[in-house]
Amino acid sequence: MKVLITDKINQIAGDILKDVAQVDFLETMPEDELAEKIKDYDALMIRSQTKVTAKILQNADKLKIVGRAGVGVDNVDLDAATQKGIIVVNSPDGNTTAAAEHTIALMLAMTRYIPEAHQSTISGKWERSKFTGNEVFNKTLGIIGLGKIGSRVAKAAIALGMKVLVCDPYASQEHIDELGAKRIKSLDEFWPLCDFITLHVPKTRETMYLINKNTLNRMKKGVRIINCARGALIDEEALKEAIESGQVAAAAIDVYESEPVKPECPLLHCNGHILLTPHLGASTKEAQLNVAIDVAEQIRDVLAGGSAKSAVNIPYLKADKLEPVKDYMLLAENIGKLIRQLADGATKNIAIIAKGALAELDITPLKTAVLKGVLSSSLEGVNYVNAPLIAKARNISIEDTKISGNCNYSGMIEVKLITDSDDVHTVAGAMIADNTPRIVKIDDYNMSISSSEHMLIIPHENKPAMIAQVATILGAANINISMMQVVDDKINPKEKSIMIINIDQTVGDDLIEKINEIDGICSAKYIHI
Repeated sequence: MKVLITDKINQIAGDILKDVAQVDFLETMPEDELAEKIKDYDALMIRSQTKVTAKILQNADKLKIVGRAGVGVDNVDLDAATQKGIIVVNSPDGNTTAAAEHTIALMLAMTRYIPEAHQSTISGKWERSKFTGNEVFNKTLGIIGLGKIGSRVAKAAIALGMKVLVCDPYASQEHIDELGAKRIKSLDEFWPLCDFITLHVPKTRETMYLINKNTLNRMKKGVRIINCARGALIDEEALKEAIESGQVAAAAIDVYESEPVKPECPLLHCNGHILLTPHLGASTKEAQLNVAIDVAEQIRDVLAGGSAKSAVNIPYLKADKLEPVKDYMLLAENIGKLIRQLADGATKNIAIIAKGALAELDITPLKTAVLKGVLSSSLEGVNYVNAPLIAKARNISIEDTKISGNCNYSGMIEVKLITDSDDVHTVAGAMIADNTPRIVKIDDYNMSISSSEHMLIIPHENKPAMIAQVATILGAANINISMMQVVDDKINPKEKSIMIINIDQTVGDDLIEKINEIDGICSAKYIHI
């Protein structure tokens, strides 16, 4: 067997792989050249420079695995790899320490004016009073996202004597308590409490431009902001304006909306205290060594007939298990996405009930699909391979029950989700007519509606003009309603109803707030499937 390694990966990868394959280290090459070379190789190991396109994979008839020595796999065509049965792996934990340390380094350098003081000193000046800084001791650090990097930052900050607040609905209270931090449930409450704010969340619909003009104005005047996560979490123009106005005392930024940074990036032209680094979060010798070892070991194991611990795609599901339930897979995943977005708090328990014909089948693939849906509502990179591992790491329990016998549908899957704040929701789905998927139950409401990319779920009092008021708000915002169903509560039909509305575009928090201001509505939610 043969392994091709490109992109200047540490030699230790070759040492790990040499017992199972011939290893060739080559320079990064253009698409056409790699498409020709790849024909002879069983495995490919890359960093970010090599783009593994569909054209390259089309020629990769011997290729069994692609290993990305790093976190992201944006430079690999996952769909094309999956269709060819090629496993794609990465190293999701290899840069945890490096990214956390860079966050702390930026916070201290920003607070003590270290870059500016250095430049002043080497230019022959001695401006001690000009660079009087601030201590972080006894200050409040707000952490958004308490994953592995966020947790490590929290430990370091507490060691420095800082008070740590956490805003992460998916982090368990037990983990927060172990760290010595304090949970703040809502961002509205979180913003004004922090002297420093650091971001450690993926780029998702919910986190895109999380820091914007509106949220910046809610923060404590003189706040300092650090971002080593994703560039698109911050509206760069709004941050520039907030720094120049004095609302934000300083910012330290390692990631940008467009990389490499273009000359028109607002942060390059900020007239204020800002510290910029070129995406160095994972750039340590140790981190590069760790990811090389991790990915090389996975490639070795796969070539030796074993499995990969960090696969990011699903090369196959056993046909005998998948075939009977394949029509329900997307429905199960969408149920997971919907129910997670209905619930408040961190997911604690998921119960899956198979009814009717489904009760006679192995629903293991459906359990994985539900997990993928639940987790991908808040996390990047969740797939059928890693969803069970992520759930286990987050102490999420999942159980299944089968109920044979009479059912209103030929087969139905029902999911119940419980969070650590004891919020409980139930969503069920079934196939109707010619295998058409439908959501048939949300909590105490029976219905039959298609899930769509953009949905509004609006429980409300059963009284006149409720639909008209919601429709008026949507119409004023030029948002089209593609489908609507209004259902009475089966327990209190005269008192409670629910609107399920499919719309054609995303809506912001401001519009949801307007809907919730309608008398008789208090918990409208936007769902993105």
